Amino acid sequence: MEKVQEKEKEVGSLNPIRVGISIGDVNGIGPEVIIKALNDNRILLDCTPIIYGSTKTLSYHKKAINENDFMYQSCKSADEAVNRKVNVVNVWNEEINFELGKATETGGKFAFLSLESATQDLASGKIDVLVTAPISKEAMAKSGFKFPGHTEYLADKAGMDEALMMMVGSNMRVALVSTHIPLKDVSSSLTKEAIYQKIKALEKSLKADFGIIRPKIAVFGVNPHAGENGKMGTEEIEIILPAINQAKGENILAYGPFPADGFFGSDAMKNYDGILAMYHDQGLTAFKALSFDDGVNFTAGLPVVRTSPDHGTAFDIVGQNKASAQSMRSAIYLAMDIYRNQKARKEMLANPLKIQPVEKKKHSTFE
Repeated sequence: MEKVQEKEKEVGSLNPIRVGISIGDVNGIGPEVIIKALNDNRILLDCTPIIYGSTKTLSYHKKAINENDFMYQSCKSADEAVNRKVNVVNVWNEEINFELGKATETGGKFAFLSLESATQDLASGKIDVLVTAPISKEAMAKSGFKFPGHTEYLADKAGMDEALMMMVGSNMRVALVSTHIPLKDVSSSLTKEAIYQKIKALEKSLKADFGIIRPKIAVFGVNPHAGENGKMGTEEIEIILPAINQAKGENILAYGPFPADGFFGSDAMKNYDGILAMYHDQGLTAFKALSFDDGVNFTAGLPVVRTSPDHGTAFDIVGQNKASAQSMRSAIYLAMDIYRNQKARKEMLANPLKIQPVEKKKHSTFE
């Protein structure tokens, strides 16, 4: 018993990671999965959650799902957050007309206010990582949000043309070349340079964010059967394979192009640390079928850490106490793991071992 208490004291002495959480669409399951994920006090041993929204919104959703034991404290800014307690930054105070299960301008407006406030605090260092609850792209568009999703918004805020969207599960990491674009535009968007840059970004993330020293990357084709040697399309021969070969020339362990359909069902998947899919549904359909409950959306390549559950707003089950919090919980823990990995890598690279001068010694017979 004493050893257990000593261990708890040791854990409690560490600086908890400050996890900022944007509330997502207030008419979706975002508030519900946040409440459920944080209602287990054990998670507070590792982090200090800071929810960006309003106590009124959380109170409404808490009552809707009968989670009356969920406790939190209100604060005006992240600076006032108390370690190892659930904190709520009141981004707004007005009453909201909730329309659960509907994509409304109001839902988009408050989701954007929450995201904007959390992003500002992330940029200024008031929080260490950002976890975003699901938004409705339709509702966000109605409120004037000009980006296809979180990934593109955060890349723009970071001054980047684009970031790498990666889905992370217990046994796979799937990144995408193209993300939120129509299927008819996928082929024309693929270039050798774009694929090569995504391979490099994926390798860099696997090293820095996941601590894999020599990652192996599987690259998909875009056509059925990876083009069947040109019989079903030439993108693999003309674009994808040259990109892979360029990456190999820089000592990156990239292989392919592989047919996507057979790859996920084979043992070959176990031989690779990361997968690069050419378009959204090619990678995410299989990923969500295999890792829906605990899958996490990670935006790699940013100067900050951002994760999200791999599901959407689930308007069809809002307020029914049916939403699982496992993906949100996994998103919080993955954000913390990546933050620690990045910090450890920076410390390791910042303090290289220095060569010490060797003192000359007298000759020894035994040398």
